[in-house]
Amino acid sequence: MRTIQTDQTERLAAAPLTDISEWARGQGLEIVMIVIGAVLLTRFANWAGARVERRIDARALVTDGAVRSETTKHRHAVVQVLTWVTLVLVYCVAVMLVLRRLGVPLTGIVAPATVLGVALGFGAQRIVQDVLAGFFMVAERQYGFGDLVRLVVQGSPTAITGTVEEVTLRITRVRTPNGEVVITPNGQIVQVVNLSRDWARAVINVPIPSNVDVATVTDVLTEVGVDAYADETLHGLLLDEPTVMGVESLDLDQFKVQIVARTLPGKQFEVGRALRARISGALLRAGIHIPAVLDTAPPTAS
Repeated sequence: MRTIQTDQTERLAAAPLTDISEWARGQGLEIVMIVIGAVLLTRFANWAGARVERRIDARALVTDGAVRSETTKHRHAVVQVLTWVTLVLVYCVAVMLVLRRLGVPLTGIVAPATVLGVALGFGAQRIVQDVLAGFFMVAERQYGFGDLVRLVVQGSPTAITGTVEEVTLRITRVRTPNGEVVITPNGQIVQVVNLSRDWARAVINVPIPSNVDVATVTDVLTEVGVDAYADETLHGLLLDEPTVMGVESLDLDQFKVQIVARTLPGKQFEVGRALRARISGALLRAGIHIPAVLDTAPPTAS
């Protein structure tokens, strides 16, 4: 009798271990495979996205010349967005499959999930706003990878100027001229100024002493524009000859003459620096001494 009771006790004690072993060989193994599959899929998505981006960049170097075309920048942004969406979908599907293998009834969590979704909806309004703003930004081609932009961000006292390095539905990553990386949620961007769309302008206001003849200054600046357009280095960056617009402002001791140059998108700063150096030298050779500061108006883009 005691032997029978002992055998029953041993079988009952071994039953949980047997159940765990069977679960580990069955559903537990499936969970491990799902997690491994999700990791492999996300890595493949990242690899595929990076490969497509490299092909776009390589093609841009061959066909686009000095600057990226708008189509190339838009394709780059779309690839980044699709990669991000793919990662989110893979993780969501993997979580649902793991919950099913754990025996969690998905139909039973619909009601709690609805309540939780409403609560999160109020708390995550900014995330939804970021995603919607990112969707319209990509769909409307406001800017793309490699664009030089100025972003006016809600709550920021100054605008952010830099080159776009990454675009997703939620955030935009910009690198400033100082090398700083600024990550901004798309929903907080109030205004976008694209400085590298189609073409740009380098605007230079040259301060001239009031006792100098305006016609003489105009002739000197016009000659600078002609020489700059004929230069092999600048000719590929300029769309036409720099134009002298005339007197921009008058002060008691000086006046400012404005010269404008249309350039390839994003090249207005390089052209502006070259023109300022040429203008300073030409005026000095003409015997016109300008103030120490050569003012440059903010660059504009079409």
